[in-house]
Amino acid sequence: MRRTQVILCLNFLFLNVLAYVRNVSRQQEWPVPYRRFDRRPEVDPYCEALYPFCPTGDRDGRIPYMWEEDVISVYRLQAPVWEFKYGDLLGKLHIMHDAIGFSSSVTGANFTMEWYELFQLGNCTFPHLRHEINAPFWCNQGAACFFEGIDDIHWSQNGTLEKVGVITGNQFNDMARWVEDDNETGIYYETWTVLSDPSPNATVWFESYDCSQFIHRTYRKLTELGAKLSSQSQTNYTKIYLYSGEPTYLGDDSTIFGQPSMKNLAEDIKKFYYTFRPHQSYVDFAVSLMEAYEKVVVDKSFYLYYNFEYWHLPMKPPYVQVTYEEVPLP
Repeated sequence: MRRTQVILCLNFLFLNVLAYVRNVSRQQEWPVPYRRFDRRPEVDPYCEALYPFCPTGDRDGRIPYMWEEDVISVYRLQAPVWEFKYGDLLGKLHIMHDAIGFSSSVTGANFTMEWYELFQLGNCTFPHLRHEINAPFWCNQGAACFFEGIDDIHWSQNGTLEKVGVITGNQFNDMARWVEDDNETGIYYETWTVLSDPSPNATVWFESYDCSQFIHRTYRKLTELGAKLSSQSQTNYTKIYLYSGEPTYLGDDSTIFGQPSMKNLAEDIKKFYYTFRPHQSYVDFAVSLMEAYEKVVVDKSFYLYYNFEYWHLPMKPPYVQVTYEEVPLP
């Protein structure tokens, strides 16, 4: 037996024993509930965005007050991710970004509201491996951005700009208070939705927490406040799925990277994430793609970081899938 096969067998045995111990000690809820916080932490200066977050809006997510008697139109907005750089390229792959627009009948002002990553998608999906820190270092925060104006061309040219309802000033102000609380307590971005299989009755292990999920939550809140929303077109959204057997809980940073007994697991996690490291050359990226294929498809293994804790996913076909599926308005 080759050395790599021995290591894989030992890792598999270790993970199964760990899974048994964890399952005995705790009754797991699926999907794992997204963890909320009392407040948003300060940004670590190591984390830098290629493009600044919310450059023309309030970075703290504050939303202006509307007159109670105002009648405000609500717009569904959708456009290809990074359209400003790649045009409709990612739109052809159905990789879309979502937002909501508002238009005041009293002032005539238009506004856009969206939720996205502070440090771009790659940093929210995979960590940095820093020599001075033993554990992987995550630059992962997402937040709401509210700013004046609706870029009609951006949303309508390769995507969607559609009026879906009307709300009062009071309803808008109630929604704004909810957004500010949601923004303060839901602080990190989660790219993946993890399912047991592609069937309609699949078990959901983990839910994503991204731009479209924020839009769905906002639509639901507006409906709770009495708004009537409807669309003349099919309301599709991008989902990125991983498929796996039942995940195994591994622990947090201090449990895995702070104990000598967990050294092998710690090294395996860092080796896994090294494949997805940022700022690679084209040659290194090509090699990393092959390594990622071997880890995820051949070895059927994936390490997920969720709620600031690590999980092991025993991957299953079709492994990874990007879909563009309908989520009706509430």
